[in-house]
Amino acid sequence: QLQASGGGLVQTGGSMTLSCAASRRTVSNNAMAWFRQAPGKEREFVAGISWNGGTTLYADSVKGRFTISRAYAASTMYLKMDSLKPEDTAVYYCAAGRRSIASSANTDYTSWGQGTQVTVSS
Repeated sequence: QLQASGGGLVQTGGSMTLSCAASRRTVSNNAMAWFRQAPGKEREFVAGISWNGGTTLYADSVKGRFTISRAYAASTMYLKMDSLKPEDTAVYYCAAGRRSIASSANTDYTSWGQGTQVTVSS
């Protein structure tokens, strides 16, 4: 139902854009978000966006560097990542929530994509 893509290897300071394709049934009127999980660490919230793209939410660690957006008609969400750092290295997951407004709690998200690896070299 959710398919994340766009990961890969990039150097420190570089940019990358992730995409998440979803079925209209999965994301219609629902908030969406990106989470990430680094080796040996718990999954953490990265950014979220409301059902119509009107409201966004970011983790402090990515604020000012990452931009979340969605194309409502296409049921697609994006994460543009700039000024990447080695600590951004993780598997990135997209998720669709049970509510219309984004939150940072992973328990508010019921549908998950398979993840895409992002590696930032130093």
